[in-house]
Amino acid sequence: MNPAEQHLSAVCKRFARVVGKHEPYPTKFEKKKDPYRALVRSVVYQQLSGKAAGTIHGRMLALFPGKDHPDPDDLLAAPPELLRGAGLSRQKIAALKDVSQKRIDGIIPEARRLARMDNEEIIERLTQARGVGRWTVEMYLMFTLGRSDVLPIDDLGVRKGAEKLYRREFTPKELGAYGARWAPWRSAAAWHLWRLLDTQTPEQSKI
Repeated sequence: MNPAEQHLSAVCKRFARVVGKHEPYPTKFEKKKDPYRALVRSVVYQQLSGKAAGTIHGRMLALFPGKDHPDPDDLLAAPPELLRGAGLSRQKIAALKDVSQKRIDGIIPEARRLARMDNEEIIERLTQARGVGRWTVEMYLMFTLGRSDVLPIDDLGVRKGAEKLYRREFTPKELGAYGARWAPWRSAAAWHLWRLLDTQTPEQSKI
């Protein structure tokens, strides 16, 4: 077992019985992924199946030939009708333009600068963008920046996994308090709670 599983097993007998049955918590992530690009992708993927979202995302990228991804200025200048033609809703277009403006304003910094911030500062900054909630940023922290101590208490799969493991109900606040004992490996705890339900872990490609 890696250090995450060793810690969870040491602090909790119930975790000790299940972590060995799961794929270990991953320790390597693509930490340099640009938060601007990650949030653009997240907005496009919201409330859609992976296949449908991937198609729309590809169509949006194709609107900007010669670039692998549109710059913030590109999205701000793009007529809404053009983006609608790629399959984006008015709400998502507004969110994409706001994400772009927040990048230009420096609220959404580049990856290198963001990586020096603590988790709560990153959440506070990125959730200022329209259409970007705390859960989205928590997934970015876990699966792109590789932050080891994030517990997404509003994730239903994590809560249901905890309820199955401990045979009791949790509100988000209660789970946050109870999960303090899993620090500094709360991301790994969430990983194994997802696995306990055979729930598909949020994939880095969708964040």
